[in-house]
This record gives sequence, structure tokens and C-alpha cells, in this order.
Amino acid sequence: MSASLEICVSNQHPALPFDEAWLESLMGDALEACLAQPGSHPERMVLPVLDELDVALVDDETIADVHVRFMDIPGETDVITFDHGEIVISLDTAQRYAKEFGNGFVEEVARYAVHGLLHLNGHEDAEEGERAAMHREQERILAESLARVAPYPASSGDEG
Repeated sequence: MSASLEICVSNQHPALPFDEAWLESLMGDALEACLAQPGSHPERMVLPVLDELDVALVDDETIADVHVRFMDIPGETDVITFDHGEIVISLDTAQRYAKEFGNGFVEEVARYAVHGLLHLNGHEDAEEGERAAMHREQERILAESLARVAPYPASSGDEG
């Protein structure tokens, strides 16, 4: 079981700072809630057996490269999840969408992290019904975890 899952966040963005330890803490908090909500695709349920989860915070150029190389879809996206235990999050996209949807930058990045955890536990969002169910779980888990973890360090200067 993932009770001992090691979450390693690495900010690889060339310009945008982000507190890696804070995101690791939030994801650690969200982990049990995600595990308690298995998705409808058991063949994709790898979260319970992972020992390590790597999370890369990148720019749009990097995520666009990953998107086309591994999914054959051109252009940037917000988050890509790999079943071997890797989540790639675009800080540029998070910054844009946070402004577009009226969310904070930190909250938007956290949202993508929870989204990735749910994908690793068998949730899919390709079809509308599944997308709506996944979105409900994502937003519930995000709100609960944001309420429990320590506030994002104000001195980090990365409110975007």
C-alpha cells in the first residue's frame, strides 16, 4: 500500500519559483483521500502499489514536448500523468488558467497534483460522465487538503 509512498517534487521551470516541500506536503495529505476513491478503470490503479512518485514542475515548452512525444498530441497542457509514477505539471499553464478562472496560482498547481493522483488511482476524464465525477472528487479532495496543510509560505514569492 502507498502508506510509505515517497513523493519527490522537482521544480524544473527556468523562471517561476514554487515551494516543492509545500506541494509534497499537500500531496501527502491528499494521498489517502485519493486512495479511498478508486476510479472506474482498475487496470490503471497503480497508486496503491507505487513506492515513489516523481512530480516535475516545468514550463510550457517542456510539457508540449512531453505531450507530443508520449501522447502524440501537439501543444501544451496542464498536467500529464504516467502510470510508472510520474506527474508533469506546467507552471506556465497553471499561471494562465489561474488568472482565467479566478483561482490562485498555488491552488491551480495543487489542483493539477490532485488530478494526477486521481489518474494514478484509476480515474479517467476522456468522457463527460467520468470527467464530471473526477472533477467532483478532485475539488473535494483539494479543498480538504488545502484546509489541513500549512498555508503556502508567503516568503516564497511565487503567488504567480
